[in-house]
Amino acid sequence: MNQNNCIANINMREYKTILKYKNIDVLSLKIKYPLILSNNKYAQRKINNDITMQINDYFKYACTTLYYQAIKTYMDSIKNDFPFHSFDAIMEYNITYNENCFLSLYKDKYEYTGGAHGITIRSSDTWELCYGKNILLNYLFKPNTDFESLFINESIKQVEKNLEQNPNIYFDDYKELIKETFNPKSYYLTPEGITIYFQQYDIAPYSTGIVEFIIPYKTIGWYPSCY
Repeated sequence: MNQNNCIANINMREYKTILKYKNIDVLSLKIKYPLILSNNKYAQRKINNDITMQINDYFKYACTTLYYQAIKTYMDSIKNDFPFHSFDAIMEYNITYNENCFLSLYKDKYEYTGGAHGITIRSSDTWELCYGKNILLNYLFKPNTDFESLFINESIKQVEKNLEQNPNIYFDDYKELIKETFNPKSYYLTPEGITIYFQQYDIAPYSTGIVEFIIPYKTIGWYPSCY
């Protein structure tokens, strides 16, 4: 294995714009994203294409659905004589792992559309850098492994430990909610282990934010490594 293919060079870029209506700022849009550079040109092209598709989808959503919603809110504010607060739409990528032929990241989409606070939705991707293949969580385990139960049980253990230090940071029925809302797509790699996350309000109040649990590699018996 060519070790130069086992990590990617990351060039972070940023796009900003203000969308107006009748010369009024109604929507601020910011996208911070990575450009992937690799000696493996096929993997480089595949990963960058995946990221570009995600960016284009969010840009289209922000400049149509969210923009028209902002205009309607602005017009309602004029009609009803109440203050208008410009909408915010932010999409930001964060690299969490770039070693041993694996690249992993998460992206947060934050939207403020009025009210007391905005909302953040997280999604993530993991690729192996040899072929640019997007890796699902089940790929890391032998066939027929009940990996979902493993991650659910480890998450519950960490909640119980956290509650000893910080009572009331999760909903009372967190066990049932973890089982109901666990999503095998909601993971990314870190140097310490696999991070499983739950969206805002899934298992905890807004003040707790997006909940993350790091499951050490030794716990699951798998380690990122080049082929």
